[in-house]
Order: sequence, then C-alpha cells, then structure tokens
Amino acid sequence: MTSINQTGSRIRLPNFCNLGVMLRVLVLVNLLALAGAAVQARGLDDLGPRFLTAVAYVEPVLVMVLALACAGRRVLDRLGYAASVALIAAVAVGLAAAWARVLEDAFAAPLGAEFVRLALLVLLATGASLAYLDLRSRALAPAIAEARIQALQARIRPHFLFNSINAALSLIRSEPKRAERALEDLADLFRVLMADERALQPMAREIDIARQYLAIEQLRLGDRLRVAWKLEDMPADALVPALIVQPLVENAVYHGIEPLEGGGEMQIEARRDGDQVAIRLANPVKAGGEPHAGNRMALANIRERLQLHYDAEASMRTRHEGGRFEVHIRLPYVPAS
Repeated sequence: MTSINQTGSRIRLPNFCNLGVMLRVLVLVNLLALAGAAVQARGLDDLGPRFLTAVAYVEPVLVMVLALACAGRRVLDRLGYAASVALIAAVAVGLAAAWARVLEDAFAAPLGAEFVRLALLVLLATGASLAYLDLRSRALAPAIAEARIQALQARIRPHFLFNSINAALSLIRSEPKRAERALEDLADLFRVLMADERALQPMAREIDIARQYLAIEQLRLGDRLRVAWKLEDMPADALVPALIVQPLVENAVYHGIEPLEGGGEMQIEARRDGDQVAIRLANPVKAGGEPHAGNRMALANIRERLQLHYDAEASMRTRHEGGRFEVHIRLPYVPAS
C-alpha cells in the first residue's frame, strides 16, 4: 500500500488501497444511504428497513468498485483525473446493473424502477466520494508542505552548526583528513536538510543521512556517543518519508546522550515485518528525567507527517521507562521500484 500524499501540480486520485481512504469512503456512502432512507421513510419504524435495503443495493457495488480501483490504481493514474473519474463511474454503473440482475433473479421480480434508483444512488455516491477525497487532498497539501518546512527548520540548530565547525577546526592541524571528511559530511547533511526533496525516499538514504549526522556528533562527543546498528533485515528499497530517522537520532543525542556525564549507547533498528517496515530507536535518559519539550515537538511533527502520508496505516509509539526512551514506528512497506 502506498502513501496517500496528494501533493503535485495536477489533481490525482487517492490511493484506494489505503485503509484510511477505504474507511472514509465506506462511512461516507453509508451516511448517504442513511440520508436517502431518512428522506423516503414514513417514520422511525420505516427508517431501519429502508436503510438496510439501500445498503443491500449499494454496499456490494461499493466494495467491488473499491477492489477494482485498488487493483487498477496504476492504470487510473496514467489515464488522468477526468478519464479516471469517468471510468470509475462507468464501472460503478455496470456493476450496479449486474447486481440488480442478481437481485432480480434472487427475488424473482423485475427491478426496473429499482435499478434506475440504484444507478442514480451509485453515481451520487461515487461523485460525492471522489469530490470529498479531492477536497481533502487539496486541504492536506498545505499541511504537508507546512509540516515539511517545520521539520527542516527544527533540524537547523545553531549550536549544532557552531559545535561541528569548531570540532572540525580543532582537527585541521592534527588530523587534516578527518577534519576534511567532517566538513564534507556537514556540507552534505545541510544540503539534504535544505533541499526540496521528494516526499518519499529509500530507507537506505535515510540511514546514510543518520550516519553522516552521527559521524559529525562523534567528533564532539567522542566515546560518550556509542551507536549499535541493527540493520541486517532492513529493506533498503523501502520508501519512507524524507527526514524521518535523522530527527529521531538528533533528539536522542541532544536530549538523551549529551546530558549524561558518561554518555550512553543509542540503538537503531530497521527491519521488514511482512508488509510493514518497523523502525525502533532507543537511547538512555537521565534518571527521573522527563522528555524535553523540544523532543515532544519533534515527535509530534514526525507523527503528523506519518498521518498525512499514510493515514491510518502508520503508527508511532513512544515509551519512557527504566532509564531508557524508545520510539517505535511502523509504516507500510512500499518498494522503490
């Protein structure tokens, strides 16, 4: 299942394979069926049977349309928005006709008038669903851009820049090669942070960015900063939101490792778990300390971006106990190919 990110220069259909999109369409169509039943009902006693009748007509057609739209999402995307909407509407009416024939055979009664009503209801439900999802995608586009800007601004901390430059300068005479490498890492890192990157990028790239950041911080913290990588089962080609790992690593250093006199070990794990990607980051914290406000802000930003990209299909959990702070992220596995 792919991201539901709707940003771009042209209007795009939502990803009908996304669980959140499916649930929203199902809820919207059932509300329309309930509204139609309420208009036709003669009283409260008549509302229930009419609603169940409308659901029996519309629900199977809706499920089949969603399944076909999910299976043919690449074809629909290539067709363009207008042609895709027309195709979806035509398929919906065709499936409604086939379902009406099934009902006709099952009840041994002609459903001519009922079919016309069913076709109109299906077209109304299809149009309302697509219009709602399109409006929602337009509303989310600025939110995604704003979250992106906030993520970039949160990463550019003056103390990190000054400390990194000073650490590199201290090595110029004694270890010029190491100083040169540190400055190159710093330049690469800031190039990534300032670039207008794609919404999604391979997991391997995210890990490389985190490694570059940690290499720079290692100059300043030395042996106080220890990192245990667990990447044997990492899906390197998995697409993830840009700048989702590095902020977690930076906060682990800034709010966890650095305040400890003896430093500590950070654990970073990424693996594939079926059709999901699991990311875990753990770091020690001061005994009795609470998560810093800046840490909570960074976590809230990442949680918001996950929600904007994947809706109900991604999750982020945090745990603070036993002198350790852990972040667990799960998101759909989407290969770069």
